[in-house]
Amino acid sequence: MLKKKRVPIIFEDDAIIVCEKPAGMPVQSDHTRDLDVLTTLKHHIFEEQAGEEEPYLTVVHRLDRPVGGLMVLAKTKEAAASLSKQIQEFEFEKNYQAVVCGNLKEDFGTFEDYLLKNGKTNKTEVVKAGTPDAKKAELDYELIDCIETKEGILTWVLVILHTGRHHQIRVQFASRGLGLYGDTKYNSKFQKTKKKYTEIGLYSTRISFNHPVTGERMTFKIEPSGEAFEKMDVEAF
Repeated sequence: MLKKKRVPIIFEDDAIIVCEKPAGMPVQSDHTRDLDVLTTLKHHIFEEQAGEEEPYLTVVHRLDRPVGGLMVLAKTKEAAASLSKQIQEFEFEKNYQAVVCGNLKEDFGTFEDYLLKNGKTNKTEVVKAGTPDAKKAELDYELIDCIETKEGILTWVLVILHTGRHHQIRVQFASRGLGLYGDTKYNSKFQKTKKKYTEIGLYSTRISFNHPVTGERMTFKIEPSGEAFEKMDVEAF
């Protein structure tokens, strides 16, 4: 079971909470019963308000369990509706940084694929256009750094996500032979390891959206953290 973790709050008002999700912590309660982001933040609101009823707080976008970084949650139904609409209309910007195994063919570019989720295995795969239930996935990428390590070539990448499909970044890079560092689900280099990875080389480093009440454009940025990014920093010098 995970040790109890704090969920750092970056910004909070009556409508939203922006937080930094710890890698390895689920966004919502799951079968493991490990402490999750939503429950932790509900406890925070409850204690702050000294109320008697469970506060309203809902998730409007998700991060995979082994992924850390910025998230925004809604404290009212109206805020949730506004943020969800922005996501659907591509007004909500989400940037990630990733560490992948291998070399990019180009320093920048776009990945466009059709993805199909398998509900039984909780895995997603790239399929042909026109496959029933497949959804289009698109992202832009840009090279940050590339280094040679004793584990092979590692590449640090900025990812601008245009669609939010299940395991999208992990699957799109892995399908091109560029699995994420530490990803035991999609990267064959890590699937047979005996080491248990609770985090992977993927971090939500920037989100930008219109405040659901004031309409003000809000942008939040943080630096990535975790083993993969530390490896890039340490071995680069």
